[in-house]
Amino acid sequence: MTGDRVEGLLRELAPRALGAVVRRYGHFDLAEDAVQEAMLAAATQWAADGVPANPRAWLITVSARRLTDLLRAEQARRRREEEVWYRELPLADYHTADADDTLVLLFMCCHPALSPASQIALTLRAVGGLTTGEIARAFMVPEGTMTRRITRAKQSIKESGIPFGLPPAAERGDRLAAVLHALYLIFNEGYASTSGPRLHRVELSAEAIRLTRIVHWLLPDDAEVTGLLALMLLTDARRLARTGPAGELIPMAEQDRGRWNAEQIAEGVALVSEALAKGPAGQYQVQAAIAALHDEAPTAETTDWPQIVALYEVLLDLSDNPMVALNHAVAVAMTRGPEAGLTLLDKLAADDRLASDHRMYAVRAHLLEMAGDEEAAREAYLTASRRTTSLPRQRYLNARAARLTPSESAP
Repeated sequence: MTGDRVEGLLRELAPRALGAVVRRYGHFDLAEDAVQEAMLAAATQWAADGVPANPRAWLITVSARRLTDLLRAEQARRRREEEVWYRELPLADYHTADADDTLVLLFMCCHPALSPASQIALTLRAVGGLTTGEIARAFMVPEGTMTRRITRAKQSIKESGIPFGLPPAAERGDRLAAVLHALYLIFNEGYASTSGPRLHRVELSAEAIRLTRIVHWLLPDDAEVTGLLALMLLTDARRLARTGPAGELIPMAEQDRGRWNAEQIAEGVALVSEALAKGPAGQYQVQAAIAALHDEAPTAETTDWPQIVALYEVLLDLSDNPMVALNHAVAVAMTRGPEAGLTLLDKLAADDRLASDHRMYAVRAHLLEMAGDEEAAREAYLTASRRTTSLPRQRYLNARAARLTPSESAP
């Protein structure tokens, strides 16, 4: 198996192994360290010797052994350490416990003992498998800040003695907002990676959809859970059309809509229709409704932009999210002309959360190009390219800038 395939398999198995080890032994912070070390060992051994017949059991067993080493090293709970050391893992139990363990781990990371920001960050790290740098970019904060936040969250769980298990039904609603936000960010990092050579990290978006399906199964009457699942399906339905043969980014307006996943679109539309019928709309339901308008348009030219503008204005009332404001500006430009969109962008320029984000400059470049100011558009594309750490986005933005470079006059 190639290194990339081993990496993908390990990313899929990591949260399940962590959930299984924590469920049996506790010690969340040390268990996470143990699983990380087991993954490093697996990456080396599996690439050289091949993947074992039961890779999940292998990872759990090695993680449990490493956890024992860590417990012994810090001289804590000697009797518990000896019990862990000699106990054999009943690996057959894990076949039916994987989904439950992952779900329990999800809610555990979103325990009220943690701040909302720490809940989401820890979920992304422990369940989503994102790196600290990726999480920091998702939150638009420095990586050092995020490292400290995750460390404090793990320490809080250790000190609180939080039991491993699903919260009582009365407490689930309190944790749900953080759970949904974490799943949303995991999906986004998978669908549009913020760094590295690939535009997509399919294993992350697929895991986010899988986990959201589990939460939807647990809370089928919650309209926001339904809305989030619909949003993921409607967005992921376009994935195959977002890249060309060489992995280059293709914007939505230029995509081959015949490559969009009709089955996912149908399911997503049905889910968002069901969610919106249940009462006042939350932000995930509104975003899903916007995604449905894009997906149901047979061509880019027939997209119902006025309706999308109206839905973004509903979102602006629900959430102080700079990305919502940025997308609203695009929708306004598509409805009322690029100058109207650029006026809104000028108002967003003072938002510190957007100051270093490449998307602000990419949108400005696109609207300037629409307005016919090619030189300013070229400079904005180049600025956006310098500010993104995603290689496919860099190539796309540089290519857009190159198209606007004046040709040299013939001698």
